[in-house]
Amino acid sequence: MQMIQTWITKFAVAFRGLGISLRDQSSLQVHVLAAALVLTLATYLDFDLWRWAVLVLAITVVIAAELMNTAIERLVRVLHAQRHPEIGDALDTAASAVLVTAIGAAVIGVIVLL
Repeated sequence: MQMIQTWITKFAVAFRGLGISLRDQSSLQVHVLAAALVLTLATYLDFDLWRWAVLVLAITVVIAAELMNTAIERLVRVLHAQRHPEIGDALDTAASAVLVTAIGAAVIGVIVLL
């Protein structure tokens, strides 16, 4: 029973983190909106299973990158509130990871739609 409670707690804190990020991060809100639009279009076009798999994977990667970027930003704000060039570079690099995944997902979306 203890193991089940542990897993319930793990899922609860993970969903809490997702909720916090959705509430506070406009970039994540945009990604989720874009994902909803793409999935709606895929439903309308009656995509094959492989196309669904590729789209869901691309969407998942972008949202995961955005969540990691958000976690890094929040952690840095608490641990090192003053500006520092190296920290700025790290934050910019984390943001670029989101950009790269979003561009990749957009390219995948175009390929899958063709």
